[in-house]
Amino acid sequence: CLVGEFMNPIEKIYLTCSGGPFRGKTEKELQLVTIENALNHPNWAMGAKITIDSATLMNKGFEMIEACWLFGLNASKIDIIVYPQSIIHSIVQFEDGSMKAQMGLPDMKLPIQYAMGFPSRIKNDYPRFNFINYPTLSFEPPNTKIFRNLALAFEAIKMGGNMPCILNAANEAVVEAFLNGKITFLQMPAIIEQTMQKVVFVQNPAMEDLIQTNAEARNRTMLLIENRK
Repeated sequence: CLVGEFMNPIEKIYLTCSGGPFRGKTEKELQLVTIENALNHPNWAMGAKITIDSATLMNKGFEMIEACWLFGLNASKIDIIVYPQSIIHSIVQFEDGSMKAQMGLPDMKLPIQYAMGFPSRIKNDYPRFNFINYPTLSFEPPNTKIFRNLALAFEAIKMGGNMPCILNAANEAVVEAFLNGKITFLQMPAIIEQTMQKVVFVQNPAMEDLIQTNAEARNRTMLLIENRK
C-alpha cells in the first residue's frame, strides 16, 4: 500500500484480523478450548505456532510491533480491526484522509510470491477474488479483555526497551506448553503477563541484554508453567 507513497506521511495503519476460531466467544467458553479447537483456523492454513498466535490474537500484537519499527510509527497510529472475511489484509490512511487497502483471497502464496518478486508482480493462475461472492464486509473492534495477548503487546511496545523481547520469549514458551497439553488456553496470557512483571526491565538494551532477556524470560515462563495450579 505504501509503494509510490513514501513522500506522504502516514496518518494511521489498520491491521485487519480475522478474529481466529474463537471470535465472539466468552471467557467461560474459552475455558473449554482444546488444542484441536485452537488449531482449526476458519480462513488460513498455517503452522501450529502461528495458528495458536492467531487464536490468541498475539499474531496481531506482533504485527503491530513490527509495523512500529518498519515504518517508524508510534503505536497510537496503528489500529487493529477484526474482520472475519479476510479479504482486506491491511489499510493505510494518509494525511488527506484517503485510504489504500491491499485485498485478495486468503492464501499465503500470494504475499510470499510478491515478496520474492518485488518490485515486479509475477503472473500466476491462483483463484481470483469475486466481489459477488462477498456481498458483505463486516468490521468490529477486538475484545482485549477476553484476548489479553493483544493488550499485552500494546503494553510491551509502549514500555519499549527489552519488553517486546520478554513478550516474544514468554509467548513462544507458553504456546509450546499449550500444544503439549501442559496449560490451558486462558493460562497463556496470564503466564505471559506474569513473566513481563518478573523479568528485569532494561530501557536501552544492547544485543547482549536482549540475549540475556530472552533466556531469562523463557526460564521464568517455564517455572511459572511448572508451578501453575
